[in-house]
Amino acid sequence: MSVSVIIPTWNEEEHLSRLLNDLNEQSFQDFEVIVADRSSSDKTVEVARKYGAKIVKGGKVSFGRNAGAAVARGQTFLFLDADATLPSKDFLKDVVGEMHERRLDLAGTAVIPDSSKILDGILHWLYNRYIYLMGAILPHAAGTCILAKKSIHEAVGGFDETITLAEDHDYVRRGAQFGQFGIIKSHPIITGVRRLEKEGRILLSLKYIFAEFYILMFGPIRGKYFKHEFGYKKEKK
Repeated sequence: MSVSVIIPTWNEEEHLSRLLNDLNEQSFQDFEVIVADRSSSDKTVEVARKYGAKIVKGGKVSFGRNAGAAVARGQTFLFLDADATLPSKDFLKDVVGEMHERRLDLAGTAVIPDSSKILDGILHWLYNRYIYLMGAILPHAAGTCILAKKSIHEAVGGFDETITLAEDHDYVRRGAQFGQFGIIKSHPIITGVRRLEKEGRILLSLKYIFAEFYILMFGPIRGKYFKHEFGYKKEKK
C-alpha cells in the first residue's frame, strides 16, 4: 500500500460521495481510503461503506486525522476534506510522482474554489500567492489537501489536537523541521466555499488575517479567541 487517503467527516454524505467517486476514478489506484467519522447523523458512514472505505471513530478535525493515520498502512498520507474535489483523474498519480521527483517529505497544494463568484476567485488567488511567497520561510498548507510521509507525521506526533484554528499550518511548519516541504505544482485542489457562505466572505477573510498575525506574534491558537467549528450540523426541518 503506497498511499493512505484520510478524510475526517461530520454529516458529509453528499460531498463525501463525490470525493470517493473521484478517488474511485483515479488512474493511480495503489491507495486505501480511511474515513474518520464524528458520529454523523446522516448517511456519511453508509456512503463510506459503499465505496469500501475503512471507517474509524473520529471527532474534531485534528483528532479525526490522527485517528485515521493511526490505522493507515501507506507510507504517504493524503489528508483531504470531504468537500474537496479532485481536478483530474491523474491527480494522485501526478502529485505522488511530483513528491518523489522533488524529494518532498511534506506538501500542500494551491486551492481553487468550487464557485463561480469573482470574489471567491480573488480571495483564493491571494491565498495562493501568499503561500507561494512564504513557503520557504513560513510553510502554509490548507487542510483541505495535505500530503505527508508517514515518517514525518510520526516525527511531529501528528496534528496538535489542542489547537483551535490553523492546525493545518502548524502541522506543516513543525513537519518542515524534519523534512523537505513544498507546494505541489502539478495540480491545485478544488474546495467548497461553505464556510465563506456561512460566515461571510469579508468577515472570514479578516478572521484569517488576524489569526495569522496572532500566530506570528504569540504562537498557535489554543483558546477561544477565534471561534471555528469543524463539521456541519444538519438543520432541523
